[in-house]
Formats: sequence, structure tokens, C-alpha cells
Amino acid sequence: MTEKEKAAAGYLYNPNYDNELLQELHICYDLCHEFNQLKPSDRVEQTKLLKRIFGHMGNDVYINSPFGCDYGYNISIGNHFFANRNCQILDGGKVTFGDYVFIAPNCTFTTAEHALDVEQRNEGLEIALPITIGNNVWIGAGSTILGGVTIGDNTIIGAGSVVTKDIPANVVAFGVPCKVIREITEKDKEKYPVYLGK
Repeated sequence: MTEKEKAAAGYLYNPNYDNELLQELHICYDLCHEFNQLKPSDRVEQTKLLKRIFGHMGNDVYINSPFGCDYGYNISIGNHFFANRNCQILDGGKVTFGDYVFIAPNCTFTTAEHALDVEQRNEGLEIALPITIGNNVWIGAGSTILGGVTIGDNTIIGAGSVVTKDIPANVVAFGVPCKVIREITEKDKEKYPVYLGK
């Protein structure tokens, strides 16, 4: 079994000396570098590059540079996706985003975990745990989403959160570690003023 196959199957694997994985990392790093050199207004060329980076990309996808990911092909993005500056995705494992996902600046999604055993860790062994983000999710600035986590539809993750466990649908959650604070209700439509015209 190759190191890439081990990672996909959920086993400890070593990406540090494997030629196949190193080559794929460098290809993706170069594409991300190229993306980050484009003018922010050049959405056409940005979209072309993102389609080369991601395994799947829906329509109406916007990412503000700088942006970085490891392999790219493990990332699936739905429709109407927005990620603000400094979004980092460590996609040794699958990372799936639904439709209408909004990501604030300085957010990290990391499937990578190093081995707990010191000898295994010093050998460079890692495990890649998948991340799944549902539809209509808003992730606040400076949040970190760890591997193995699923965030349900319509949920809001507050700024500065570290999400270590699954978060259900239709809730506001925040903190370190991130915890459910309350459900989202119809009353939330009244949170901010809406201009209704004269």
C-alpha cells in the first residue's frame, strides 16, 4: 500500500519522504503561489486556477488571496462559496464544503494530525481525518476546524473558535473548544435592522 493509499484509507502515513506525495504537494503549492500573484480583481484567471487546484468546484466561488492548501484534489467546494483572506486548508484528507459557505479571514481547516506516540511522530507519521462543512454555514474570523469534524447545515461558528468535535445543524457555536451556545430561531431575523424603503 502506498503512502497516499494509507492516507485515503485512514491509516498513519508518512508524507515526508514519499516522492508521489511530495510531487503533488509541490504542484499544488506552485498553483497556489500563482493564484496569490494575480490581481485581486482578476476573477476570471483566479477561477481558472482554482478549477485546476480543487477536486471539485461549484459555481460562484470566490476566494480572496492569500490562499493555501496542500494537495487541492481532496477539496470539494459547492456553489456560492466565499473565503476571505488567509484561508488555509491542509487537505491530506477529504475536505467537503456545501453550498453557500462563507469563511471569514484567517481560518484554518486541518485534516492533518501527527502521531501521539513520540517515536511515530519523530518518524514523520501523520493521519488525515476528513472535514465536512454543510450548506449555509458561516465560519467566523480566526477559527480553526480540526480533522474528523462535521459542521451541520445553517450553523454559525463564532470568531476565534477551535472546533474539535462535531457541531449540529441550525446552531450558533463558539469558543475554545467550540461548543453549542444556542439554536438559531426566527427571532434572529430581527437581530439587525432591515431597510424597507419609504
